[in-house]
Amino acid sequence: MAINVTRSSMPPFEEYCEEIRELWDSHWLTNMGTKHRQLETELKSYLGCEQAVLFTNGHLALENVIEAFGLKGEIITTPFTFASTTHAIVRSGCRPVFCDIDPDSYTLDPGRLEDLITEKTVAILPVHVYGNLCDVDRIGEIAARHGLPVIYDAAHSFGVFRNGVSSACFGDAAMFSFHATKVFHTIEGGAVCCRSEEMYRRLCDLKNFGIHDEEHVPYVGGNAKMNEFCAAMGLCNLRHLGDEIEKRRRVVERYNRRLEGIPGLKLNRMQKGVQSNYAYYPVVFDGYSCTRDEVFERLSAEGIIPRKYFYPLTNAFDCYAGQEGFDPKQTPVAADLADRVLTLPLYADLPLETVDWICELILR
Repeated sequence: MAINVTRSSMPPFEEYCEEIRELWDSHWLTNMGTKHRQLETELKSYLGCEQAVLFTNGHLALENVIEAFGLKGEIITTPFTFASTTHAIVRSGCRPVFCDIDPDSYTLDPGRLEDLITEKTVAILPVHVYGNLCDVDRIGEIAARHGLPVIYDAAHSFGVFRNGVSSACFGDAAMFSFHATKVFHTIEGGAVCCRSEEMYRRLCDLKNFGIHDEEHVPYVGGNAKMNEFCAAMGLCNLRHLGDEIEKRRRVVERYNRRLEGIPGLKLNRMQKGVQSNYAYYPVVFDGYSCTRDEVFERLSAEGIIPRKYFYPLTNAFDCYAGQEGFDPKQTPVAADLADRVLTLPLYADLPLETVDWICELILR
C-alpha cells in the first residue's frame, strides 16, 4: 500500500456515530444547525478569536472574505502557496501582485513588501506556510502605515500559537482550511476568523445567498454553508487535536534525528516563541548528492508519495501564461525554493519505522 504524503486522522467510529445521532431526530442537516453553531463556539474558545464563521471549504471562505471587504484592485500576496490563494484573488475580480519570500520561513518577505504598494493596492494577503508564521508584526506595521487590510491565508496554521496567541488573531481576518488532509479537519470545510460583529454578520449573509432574514437580502451571495455532518466531524476532531499534534511532533523529531546535519539537506526551522502544529515536513535539497526530482522518483518507486509542495509557483501556472505580473523570475527566492523542496510523508499514525525507512532511502 502506498505511503502518501499525508493521511486523514479520524475519531473513533462510535464517537462520531454518537455525535450525529441527534440528526436522525431533528432532520436538520444543514443551514446552520446545532452542530454548526456548537463548532463555531468551540472554535472561538480554542482559537481565542472574537468571531468565527464556518464555510463549506477554505477556498470559498477566502473568496467570501475578499468580497466582504469590498476589495477591487491589487492584492499583494505570495506565489509560494496552493492554487486556491491566487485563484481566489483572481476570481474575486482583483489582481494579484507577487512578493518574494523569506528564505528561512518561506513566507512573504516584509522587506520586499513596501516597494510593491501603489495607489492601486487594496489589501495584503500573506500566507502562513508549513505551519511557519509570517512576520505578522512587520506586515501589520506596513499595512497600518498605508491603511491596508491584512487577510491571512492561515490554511497551514490551525493550532499554531505565537507567545500564546493563535494565528487566528493576526491581521484583520484569517482564513483556515479544514480539508481532510489538514491537522484539524471537518472532512471538507473552512472558516474565517475576524474581530467585528459586522464582518461576522456580512460573511454569514454572503455564504447563504446574501439572505439576512426571511424578508431582507442585502447582498448577492452564494452557497458556502458547512453541513451538520462536517461540523460533527469537526467537533470530534477538536477533542483529539492535542493528541494529533503530539503524535505529529514525534514523527518530526524522528525525521530530524535522522536528517539533521546531513550536508546538502536544509530542514525547516522551528520559529522562536511559536508552538508548531507540525503540519508538514519540507526538506530543501541544497547541494545534495541527488536532486530533489531524483529523490522524488526514488521514493515514488518504493511506493512512498512525497509532494513537490509548492511546485510550480502560482505565478507560473499555465492558466495565467502571458499575463502581466505572472513571471516566476520576478520572485527568484520562491522560484529557487520551488525547484528544490520536497515535503515528506507526515501524519499522526505514520510508524517511526517507516520514517527510518524513508530516511534510509534518501541517505543512500
